[in-house]
Amino acid sequence: MGRVLGSSRFGDVSKKNEGVRSVHGSGDSPVLTESQVQALEKRKLEKQVEGEIETEHPGYLGCQDTYYVGTIKGVGRIYQQTFIDSYSKVAMAKLYDRKNALVAADMLNDKVIPWFEEEGIRLLRILTDRGTEYCGNREHHEFQLFLALEDIDHSKTRARHPQSNGICERFHRTIQDEFYAIAFRKKVYNSIEDLQKDLDQWIDSYNNERTHQGKYCFGKTPFQTFLDTKELAKNKYLDNLQFS
Repeated sequence: MGRVLGSSRFGDVSKKNEGVRSVHGSGDSPVLTESQVQALEKRKLEKQVEGEIETEHPGYLGCQDTYYVGTIKGVGRIYQQTFIDSYSKVAMAKLYDRKNALVAADMLNDKVIPWFEEEGIRLLRILTDRGTEYCGNREHHEFQLFLALEDIDHSKTRARHPQSNGICERFHRTIQDEFYAIAFRKKVYNSIEDLQKDLDQWIDSYNNERTHQGKYCFGKTPFQTFLDTKELAKNKYLDNLQFS
């Protein structure tokens, strides 16, 4: 890998107050009872489990996951590294014959970071599950090392709740139904490279032709959403420079 191979800021629930908590803090403002505070915190966690994640602009949070594609005779096991920008829903995917920290880092190094650099914005945070390809001792773990060197914060899904990376979960269902199930019926693949070529074409269509109903897409394609909103990321960066 040419680019050699972060503390989390994601989704901390509010600490519980004793008794009641004021919403606005003064005057006749409404107050929340302890049970109401707990209910709000529970709902916040439920939203995370359902895949509703905090995101402010393209590059604010990327979601990465491993998808087991299957086993092809003469080729072996095939795994897909998936990356999705949580704001625009732009997706990227690369196939490997294994799943480990090195390929997880390679996905970012080969596809994700160069694309964001070309578009002129930074990837600030990444959300993964707690699989060994994403989590480990930073000093000896290629994925952790890569994040540290690129200054990318790492958020993790709740323990035993991998579905809280719901953006990737939904994408995997889509790619299975609309690409893999069809591709494997039509063609016999003799290498990962052959399958990757067809996958790249499908991903290009997904990003540039297929409209998306994501919260910030408003029926536009993921890439059009990215183009229309990437100035939000640049403006945020300039704001941070002014106040740093």
